[in-house]
Amino acid sequence: MPSERTARSAQRKRVQNRAVRSATRTIVNKAVKSLQGTNVEEAEAATLRAVRSLDKADTKDILHRNNAARKKSRLVRKLNTLKSS
Repeated sequence: MPSERTARSAQRKRVQNRAVRSATRTIVNKAVKSLQGTNVEEAEAATLRAVRSLDKADTKDILHRNNAARKKSRLVRKLNTLKSS
C-alpha cells in the first residue's frame, strides 16, 4: 500500500519536475542565443533570467547544484566577454 502511494507521488513530482526542467532549458537556450548577438542589454536581461531560473531549479533539487553552477558560470563568462568587446 505505501509503495503505491509513493509511486503516485513520484509520478506527480516527475511531471512537475520535467516541466520546470524544460522551461529552464528553454530560458537558458534563449540566453545563449542572445549572447551570440550584439545587443548587450538584451543579453544581460536574458542571462539574468536564466540565472534566476537555474537557481530555482537548483533550490527545488531539479538540477544538481554543481550542474546549475556550471551553467551559470558559463553564461556569465560569455556575458562578460560580450561586454568587454
